[in-house]
Amino acid sequence: MDILFTSSFPVLCQHSRGYNLTTFCPDNQKVNSTPPALVNPPAFGMSYFTMTLGASSNIIALAILSHSYARFRRRAKAPFLLLASALLLSDLAGHLITGALALHLHLERVKHHGAAVAVEPPQVYCKLFGACMVFFGLCPLLLGSAMAVERCIGITRPLLHSMVVTMTRVRLTVLLIASTALTLAGLPLMNVGNYTPQFPGTWCFLPVSGPLSTADANLALAFSILGLITLSASVVSNTISGLKLLQARCRGRCVKSNTVRKHGSLSSSSLHSLDVEMMTQLVVITVVSCICWSPFLIYILISIGRFYKGISRPVRQCEKLLLLALRLASWNQILDPWVYILLRRAVLRRVLQMLQPDRAVFTQSSSYRDSHRKQMSLH
Repeated sequence: MDILFTSSFPVLCQHSRGYNLTTFCPDNQKVNSTPPALVNPPAFGMSYFTMTLGASSNIIALAILSHSYARFRRRAKAPFLLLASALLLSDLAGHLITGALALHLHLERVKHHGAAVAVEPPQVYCKLFGACMVFFGLCPLLLGSAMAVERCIGITRPLLHSMVVTMTRVRLTVLLIASTALTLAGLPLMNVGNYTPQFPGTWCFLPVSGPLSTADANLALAFSILGLITLSASVVSNTISGLKLLQARCRGRCVKSNTVRKHGSLSSSSLHSLDVEMMTQLVVITVVSCICWSPFLIYILISIGRFYKGISRPVRQCEKLLLLALRLASWNQILDPWVYILLRRAVLRRVLQMLQPDRAVFTQSSSYRDSHRKQMSLH
């Protein structure tokens, strides 16, 4: 879900200098009456930068995950890699599809700049745009929660994980997640609720303020609650997994794995390092998702709550805050792939070598002595 940055927001703020961003939706706020068509045309520099950065980052991260999947195809990391690949694919598709739709609306605003009447997107176009926003917004949240639950089972119940979490069931889980997001996104296409243009007229979404129908309020509430539930599930699962790894690390300091090293190439220490690598990635993804998505989801929840309480307010009263929250949420898809690019064992090992060069030299020299001893024994 990629929303292009425009110059419309700061220009409107200049016209409404009395707007106080520190107060959340004051009831006595004067609403700006400047029509969207009279706003300066948007600037595309930041738009192209964010779209290019997000798309290229997801492509690089997918290449890294595909290489890792080829190595760990039959190991415990394979389900995690499949879910992570699905997450990056949804992020990449969200960047390309919603970014192209938003860019079209931006070009239309430039084309009709200076017109006496604001030009709104066609209803069919707005419904398609809104459905993409909901679908590509929910998929990363649901997939991130599924990744956290999968790792929690793999760390706390490894035997149950080997029996229950199979590649076939993981694929079915991905299909179920996509079907859930598609169902919620497609309801307004079947006249259950509606998608409307949002400020500053360059994106469409479920209406969350002003006069709402019951279907609109229920859909927006379902989107917000489902997103907050997935974030909560990720936090709880990662906390349990982290505590389990910490407990295992404290116990493993007094245990040597000499017998395990004689069997196969994958030792218990490497398995532990795989768990630490995946947990590090999950924790960072969860933190980024909470920071990026929480303001947008909480704003929707508060707006719909005020609607059910009968508190009415002007339609454009809090649109600028909604736009800021959406722009923050769009950065989640840009930051997610960098977790897999930067937080890999190879990168972390190099960072450790830079921070502790003596330890790195000792490790290399000890490995050299081991190999030299093997050669001497053969002779």
